[in-house]
Amino acid sequence: MEAASKTPASLSLPWKTRLAFSAFGTITHAARRRDGTINRGLLNFFLSKVPPSSKPIKGVKTYDVTVDPTRNLWFRVFVPTEHAVQDLPLIVFIHGGGFAFLSADEKHNDDVCREMARKVPALIVSVEYRVTPEHRYPAQHDDCFDVLKFLDDDQNRSKCSLENANISRCFIVGDSSGGNIAHHVAQRACEFNFQRLKVIGLVAIQPFFGGEERSNSEKELAKNTILSLDRADWYWNAFLPQSEGYNRDHPIINVCGPRAVDISKMDFPPTMVVVGGFDLLQDWQRRYYEWLKKSGKEAYLVEYPNMPHSFFTFQELPESGQAISEIKDFIHKVLEKVTNE
Repeated sequence: MEAASKTPASLSLPWKTRLAFSAFGTITHAARRRDGTINRGLLNFFLSKVPPSSKPIKGVKTYDVTVDPTRNLWFRVFVPTEHAVQDLPLIVFIHGGGFAFLSADEKHNDDVCREMARKVPALIVSVEYRVTPEHRYPAQHDDCFDVLKFLDDDQNRSKCSLENANISRCFIVGDSSGGNIAHHVAQRACEFNFQRLKVIGLVAIQPFFGGEERSNSEKELAKNTILSLDRADWYWNAFLPQSEGYNRDHPIINVCGPRAVDISKMDFPPTMVVVGGFDLLQDWQRRYYEWLKKSGKEAYLVEYPNMPHSFFTFQELPESGQAISEIKDFIHKVLEKVTNE
């Protein structure tokens, strides 16, 4: 399908990061029951979660906002205190976890959002959406899009103290499965008549895409300990509805495949695509970038040759900080262009 991937000979990570990846793999594997369900009690016992903090931590305060209690849909707001009264751009962050694991209050996600809020600076809304297999597609995508609709309402923003967010300068940032959701939410936003909210930029960090055909990188990195092919397939099986007509070539997974949605006539936002050289999904991510370009859209490819899948949320890695700096530069570039139009 693609030319042979140029992958470094071996993956080298700090012991702390290796341990964290190993622990996550062990815990999530142990929580998966034979009947396809997940032992959430076991999972929550081991995963570290962070409560919101009205007292600033590293220059950022946080609080949680409920959108719909019936489906436990909520988001965490990150406010950089040095810029709290400014007209800040809005970042809607969508976390990863294979659509099945992790949360907006999980420590790694909380830490990376705090860092982005401070460095960009921006007001960040990190979405807690429903997960699989309890809630299969389209629950996750609907939840995240419904957050955009919630934010578009003036009364909602006033109730949750988001008046300083400039929702006409909205960026969607998604990591892994969150990158998949981010693309589709941005696409839906192009076709929806918002009152004030406008998505002007998209950052897809190692987006979780795929297809029925196996790419070269999937074959070469099939036994990857961080994201193996078997694990990726399990995620897809837990994500897709259990009915006919759904396989990995569905456009929700293979966004630029044989059934792809034509975005050439859409006002699709400028997009930054982040790729890691030890990510078995990298060929799909590069194909996505090329598809955006062929569709006439503004797109930027940022590669980290020595990084595995999900490196972004591990802040002990220098590349995580570099990625945040790249996101900052991308956001400022788009903001400058929009301001000058």
